[in-house]
Amino acid sequence: MEVDSKEVADLETKIINHEAYNKPYKWSAKDFELGSSMGRGKFGHVHVAREKKTGYLVAIKALFKSQILKSRCERQVMREIEIQSHLKHPNVLRLLTWFHDEKRIYLVVEFAAGGELYKHLTSSPKGRFPENKAAKYIYQVADAVDYCHQHHVIHRDIKPENILVAYNGDLKLADFGWSVHAPSERRKTMCGTLDYLPPEMIKREVYNVSVDHWCIGVLLYEFLVGKPPFESDGQDKTYARILALDMTYPRFVPEGAKDLISKLLKTSSKDRLSLDGVKKHYWVQQFHNVK
Repeated sequence: MEVDSKEVADLETKIINHEAYNKPYKWSAKDFELGSSMGRGKFGHVHVAREKKTGYLVAIKALFKSQILKSRCERQVMREIEIQSHLKHPNVLRLLTWFHDEKRIYLVVEFAAGGELYKHLTSSPKGRFPENKAAKYIYQVADAVDYCHQHHVIHRDIKPENILVAYNGDLKLADFGWSVHAPSERRKTMCGTLDYLPPEMIKREVYNVSVDHWCIGVLLYEFLVGKPPFESDGQDKTYARILALDMTYPRFVPEGAKDLISKLLKTSSKDRLSLDGVKKHYWVQQFHNVK
């Protein structure tokens, strides 16, 4: 599919209209010294970079406009920029600024030196986290998501690949590509990752912020076991297991963690534990603030 000049012009207009969210200074790629690649994304690549005047380390996500247009994802990208520009929490990856040139959109974000949490999980002994680390991490994720919900943002794609690790070991919730600002807190779009989909999304029902509560329950299980609870060989089997709450706990999963997971993985969204309840859960509190 070819991208014509009018489509590019339309995207330029959308970008310009969003530049109220940018800093007064007009940033450009010349302000940064690009370093090594940190990976590739759907529309481009991510590099570590140094701001030339201050030496401040950041990460720059360069998105190709042509790829965004071909995928018809203009609204999704602009929504991601708008949402992340407004979020300021110690466990949410900060979008520091953004700018664009003829071919690319550049998102300048915090540099999370530890990289993806998924890599930490898979490289851990036995491919899973010890309970003290899992509890510390789930508190930070719950706190970050609670903050997002207070600002009427549903993440909709919480998983280890979308969480980064800072230099000090703290987590940073990232990748707001599937996020939505929903003041009414009622949505119907099916999105996210197969193993993390809540029952209401599979059934194509209207849902609210509690889809993120479900994902946190799946996330905690994966932290402690090394794989999601409903993982199967095929979409239909995974759907069936989710809808039936067909899951088992290995013997090594602590009773307190089981209790917390079971209170989040409820078929009825209204029965799921609140995020404040997650943070105050006795199993989490055992390890919270313990180094």
